[in-house]
Amino acid sequence: MTSEQITSVQTSFALVRPIADTAATLFYDQLFELNPSLRGLFEEDLREQRKKLMAMLATAVDNLHRWDTLAPHVKQLGQRHVGYGVKPADYDTVGSALINTLEKGLGDAFTPSVRDAWLACYTTIAAEMQAVEPAKTVKA
Repeated sequence: MTSEQITSVQTSFALVRPIADTAATLFYDQLFELNPSLRGLFEEDLREQRKKLMAMLATAVDNLHRWDTLAPHVKQLGQRHVGYGVKPADYDTVGSALINTLEKGLGDAFTPSVRDAWLACYTTIAAEMQAVEPAKTVKA
């Protein structure tokens, strides 16, 4: 990501913070609309999951300029997601849900350059999450 893209993501996310729970609700509604089978990966009550999503996004967005520090944490998150049953194709669905949520939540502030910055951000994070080591098998 370029420094301009990082600034764009951080500036636009500042507009999302005050509506964090609404944004998270929109995200999960969109996610399950795009792929209803993903609903089974989550608890019935999504309140805690919405908080976790927004906290994770805030941490990532706040630290994009320190990718060398952030990347190992993102990779660990990806490893946990493998354990939850997340498949590589699910990342495309999550990306679409995120972009759609930002478009709805930001309205006119979601300009083409902001969209491009968020796409670059999500692509970078998703690639790192998927760059996990396969589980090692131990021979008896």
